[in-house]
Amino acid sequence: MNYIAEIKIMPLKDLLDPAGKAVSGSLGKLGINNVDDVRIGKHIELHIASHSENEAMDIARNAVSQLLANPVMEHADIVIRQES
Repeated sequence: MNYIAEIKIMPLKDLLDPAGKAVSGSLGKLGINNVDDVRIGKHIELHIASHSENEAMDIARNAVSQLLANPVMEHADIVIRQES
């Protein structure tokens, strides 16, 4: 079966997000003042061929832990869905 792993990687809440701060400042300069905070992360899709949803999740977790996210600075959320 084919699955899609949707992975959202965001900086940890306690860490400074320089890209988010830059965007936040630029929004203010554009007159968009209703935004209190900006956090910038990554959205990654993995198309995975596996025998089960659990196996696809294991593959996605492995990819996140070894390559896609730095656990010291980032948090990753993974959602697995069957590809249609």
